[in-house]
Amino acid sequence: MTTVKQRRFWALMAALACIMWGISGLFAKALFNISSQITPMWLTQVRMIVAGIILLILAGCLKQHPIKAIIDKNNARDIIAYGLLGLLPVQLFYFIVVQKANASIATILQFIGPFFVMGYLAITHKQVMRRIDWLAAIVAFIGVVLLATHGNFNHFAITPQVLFWGLLSAVGVATNTLIPIQVLKRQSSLIVTGWGLLIAGICLLLIHPSMPKIPNTAQVWLCTGGVIVIGTLIPFQLMANSLRFIKPSTASLLDAFEPFSATVGSVLIFGLVMMPMDWLGSILVVLAAMALNITPKKKDKNLKQK
Repeated sequence: MTTVKQRRFWALMAALACIMWGISGLFAKALFNISSQITPMWLTQVRMIVAGIILLILAGCLKQHPIKAIIDKNNARDIIAYGLLGLLPVQLFYFIVVQKANASIATILQFIGPFFVMGYLAITHKQVMRRIDWLAAIVAFIGVVLLATHGNFNHFAITPQVLFWGLLSAVGVATNTLIPIQVLKRQSSLIVTGWGLLIAGICLLLIHPSMPKIPNTAQVWLCTGGVIVIGTLIPFQLMANSLRFIKPSTASLLDAFEPFSATVGSVLIFGLVMMPMDWLGSILVVLAAMALNITPKKKDKNLKQK
C-alpha cells in the first residue's frame, strides 16, 4: 500500500521531471544560438536515436525482451504509429518553435494539447464536455491570443509560422497521449518508448539523410547531452516510476512546472522580455489545461436523503 511519504516523494520527482523537460528546451535554444548548422531536424534525429537505443538496452538488461516485443505484429503496428504520429511531431515541431521563438512559447503552446484530446474523445467516443471543459477551452484560447498579440490585437507578437508549428506540436501532444494507450497495456513503457523513439529517429534520417557540419566544441556536445539525458532519459524514468505512486491527474497538474522552468530560464539566461500580457496569457493557458483535471467529488450514496 502506498504511504503518504511515498506519494509526496514521487510527486516531487514528477515535478522534477517536468522541470527537466522545461530545461531541455533551454539546452536546445542554446544549441540553435551557437550555429545555424544545428537544426531542429538534426537535434531531433540525434535525440531520438540515441535515447531510443539507451532505453532498449536498459529494457534488455531488465529482461523485458524488447526484440520479442517488436516482432509481434500488433505491437509493431502500434509502436510505429506511436513513433511517427506521436513522438515525432511532439519533438520535432517543439524544437522548430524553440528555434524560431523560444522555449517558453514552445512549451506553453504545447499545453493546448489536452484540448485536442478532449475534442477527439468528444467526436469519436461521444464524451460529453462539461461546463468546466468549455470554460477552460475559452480561457486557453484567450491565453493564446494574448501570447500571440501582447494584448495589441492589431498585430502579431509572434509570427504566424511560430503559432502554426506550436499548434502542430500541441496536436502531437494529443496523438502522443492517445496512440500508445493499448500497447502500453501489453508492453512496458521502456520498450514502447524506446522502439518508438528509435523508429521515428531512423525514419527522419531516411527522409533527411544529409548531416550538417556541426561545430565540434565541448559546449555543443554538452548541450546535446543535456537534451538527451536531462530532457529525455532521466525525466522519462522519473515520471514512469512516479505514475506508480501518484494519480495521472496529479501528474498532469505538476506539468505546470515545465512552462514555468522554461519561461524563467528563458528570462534569466536568454534575456527574454515578457510583457504583462505574455505572463497573463501564459498563466491562462496553464490554468486552463490544469482545469481539465478537475473532477467533482462523488456524493456518498450511503448518505441519508433529507
